[in-house]
Amino acid sequence: MGDLEIRAAVADDVSAIVGMLADDPLGAQRESPDDLTPYLAALERLSADPNQRLVVAVREGKVVGTLQLTIVPGLSRRGATRSIIEGVRIHADERGSGLGTELIGWAIEESRGQGCQLVQLTSDKTRADAHRFYERLGFTASHTGFKLQL
Repeated sequence: MGDLEIRAAVADDVSAIVGMLADDPLGAQRESPDDLTPYLAALERLSADPNQRLVVAVREGKVVGTLQLTIVPGLSRRGATRSIIEGVRIHADERGSGLGTELIGWAIEESRGQGCQLVQLTSDKTRADAHRFYERLGFTASHTGFKLQL
C-alpha cells in the first residue's frame, strides 16, 4: 500500500465522497450521486465553518476514505469541548486494510489538538460490523440516540 495522505476535502473530491456515501444499503436509499449540486453547496458551508473538518484519505492519488469531524464547544462537563465524528466511509477496495483505524485515529488526535475532552459518534443500529470496529477502538455504546426527520 502506498503512503496515505489525510487532507481537507475540495470540490474535486465530492464525486468520490458521494460515491462512498452511496455505496451501502442505507446510503443507496438517501444519496444521489447523479446530482452533485447540493453536495458542493454543503462543502462550501463546511469549508467556511472553522468548527468543521471534512477530510479525505488519499492513497496513490485516489480518494479511499472520508469523514467529517465537528468541534462542539459546550457548557456541560465543566465547559468541555467535544467532537463528533460523522460520515465515516472507506472505499470498498480498502475495507479491512486498517485505513478506518488510521482515519479514526486522525480524528481522535485532531480532537485532542482542538482541546476536546470527549469524542462521540453515532452509528445506525443495523451496522453491526461498524459497532464492533468502534468498540475495538475503545468507543463504548453508552447512550441511545434519537433523530427527528424534518
